[in-house]
Amino acid sequence: MEAPKAKAIPKVLEIHGDRRMDPYYWLRERDNPDVIQYLEDENTYYRWFMERIQPLTDELYDDMVARIPDAEERVPVQGDQYFYYTRMEKSLQYPIHARKRAASREALAAAEEEIVLNLNDLAGDGYLSVTVLATSPDEKRLAYLENRDGTDRYTLLVKDLTTGEMLPDRIEGVFIDGSVAWSADGQYLFYITVDEAQRPYRLYRHRLGDPVEHDALLYQEDNETCILTLAKSQSGRYLFLTSSTKTSTEVRYLPADDPLSEWTVFRPRQADVEYELEHWDDAFLVLTNLHRPNFSLFRHPIAPCDDERLEELFPYDEARYLTGVHPFREAVVIEGREGGLTQIWTFANGRLTRLEWDEPLYTVSVSANRRYDTREVLIQYESFLTPRTTYALDPVSVTRKELHRQPVNGPYHPSDYVQERLWAKANDGTDVPVSLVYRKDARADGPAPCILYGYGSYGHNLDPVFMPTLLLPLLDRGVIYAIAHVRGGSEMGRHWYEDGKMLRKKNTFTDFIACADALIREGYTSPEKLAADGRSAGGLLMGAVANMGGDRFAAISAGVPFVDVVTTMLDPTIPLTTLEWDEWGDPRDETYYFYMKSYSPYDNVEPKRYPHLIVTTGLNDPRVAYWEPAKWVAKLRATKTGQEALVLKTHMGAGHFGSSGRLEHLRESAEIHAFLLYHIGVSPKRSTAS
Repeated sequence: MEAPKAKAIPKVLEIHGDRRMDPYYWLRERDNPDVIQYLEDENTYYRWFMERIQPLTDELYDDMVARIPDAEERVPVQGDQYFYYTRMEKSLQYPIHARKRAASREALAAAEEEIVLNLNDLAGDGYLSVTVLATSPDEKRLAYLENRDGTDRYTLLVKDLTTGEMLPDRIEGVFIDGSVAWSADGQYLFYITVDEAQRPYRLYRHRLGDPVEHDALLYQEDNETCILTLAKSQSGRYLFLTSSTKTSTEVRYLPADDPLSEWTVFRPRQADVEYELEHWDDAFLVLTNLHRPNFSLFRHPIAPCDDERLEELFPYDEARYLTGVHPFREAVVIEGREGGLTQIWTFANGRLTRLEWDEPLYTVSVSANRRYDTREVLIQYESFLTPRTTYALDPVSVTRKELHRQPVNGPYHPSDYVQERLWAKANDGTDVPVSLVYRKDARADGPAPCILYGYGSYGHNLDPVFMPTLLLPLLDRGVIYAIAHVRGGSEMGRHWYEDGKMLRKKNTFTDFIACADALIREGYTSPEKLAADGRSAGGLLMGAVANMGGDRFAAISAGVPFVDVVTTMLDPTIPLTTLEWDEWGDPRDETYYFYMKSYSPYDNVEPKRYPHLIVTTGLNDPRVAYWEPAKWVAKLRATKTGQEALVLKTHMGAGHFGSSGRLEHLRESAEIHAFLLYHIGVSPKRSTAS
């Protein structure tokens, strides 16, 4: 079958005296039948191509599903009257949210289960995403957000947990996350809505039972580079409204028991100063980078900020990057990073203590905790080899007790595998960490097949976690799985992020290539056995690497890739564009324009050989528009040389995160991994002969 070719309709784009010719600009016209037809033609070609590797896809999918436990239940989290938990059944696409009324963890076994929300009953046959499950303070009602088209516009719904009935309250256009909170009396809901560009910008107050038209608009953020988020303190006594850019924040606070009062600004926005608030021991806790690049923790009276009254809880350490604070009545639990790994500290009785772990690579985090007056703080620990383990941490004595370990279906022996860290030397001499996991026998015959994963933007970190459904089928086929901790993330501290953004963005791409070179040089793999994988901003990384160092890779997967950087960043009507200027720069400034243009994957496609490429997108994606990967694939088809595969799959009814059902999502992962494995020399384990 011949690959589809999009027609070229040249469009001149000119700014700063520079002319760009874009032959596929017309693919932005979503209402144009020719656009939909082109996407459908690409999907037809995708299905035709993938038939040749169907046995490997099916085998991978079967192995993934075989690793799903028959049933899995998360550790119940204690509220005031109930313990809340989520459970999954192997045959189901979506989780079941439930609770039990019990006075203690020991009494749970005898308690009767109540279904809070069964997403399988809501799903039907289409797309479903449910976020922000917030129970009222009296635990009689549930507010949650629902979406059925893959965008970031959600519907706020309220369920009566006593009767099981839905209340008439229904609010459209609410932001996907960090956007809903209850007043202390449970009579009011505060929520945040989005504008036409899907930027969360308005805070409303809704009285339960009142018409939505009567809701009070409390605040509107008119700065197009800012977004709003809403949170409640761990104590439940304060609500916090944060207006943030990528580099600055301004927080307002409100007593939760006085929902009709005015919100108070804690500290007015200051350029390059970020902070977040919590409430502890009749004071505010302030986690901020004010004079502290890697953030420090201060105490401040409950009043508008006076910098002179900021009291540092413990001495600043530049090797310690603090990222989150969780106060409880007798202690504070702090999240952060040190030594390139996630860490947890406790602060009690004036002493800071770091939790210690035995493995060389791991990920540790604070779980959801509903209570403030408790000495049982749930935390999670996992690594490439250790299943997700939940501990009850006493933050005062700094002792912990294992409560639950993620079950693994099928045979699994951690001693069969190795996890280690490799250091790659970047172009400027910076040491870049690479986390690896593989079977002990994978390298017995020399360089092994390898998948190198990367992201490297927004300070987002890629940490070693236990993924039995995705990783074990790869590792048991002799594949090395590697994560490149490139600059643009913050694995090594805040400076790691700053050195991979704006006019230093290319460090992200050259770091990834350096990681590939190190894997090849050290004999872990070879170019014909090495694949790369990344999504979204990680898809930008894949596109840039394909242009800058594609000869290191046999195959690349680019999921929902941000590849038409200049065009998108010049269009403020596109969702999220204005928010992104603090990450990439504003190309209305010619310095940023020409720098972006020098790495934008779409603008740098060349007539040369590229690795085998699999590209995915979603027609309803509000974060990376479908036309970016579609244009990129069209241009690659018309420009590249060689016979390497190039396929594009568009989810015609989904958004940025693909299919919503668990099994559907696994099927898509199996297809992507099968494509990569096929092109790095991994065959099906089972014979396909009849």
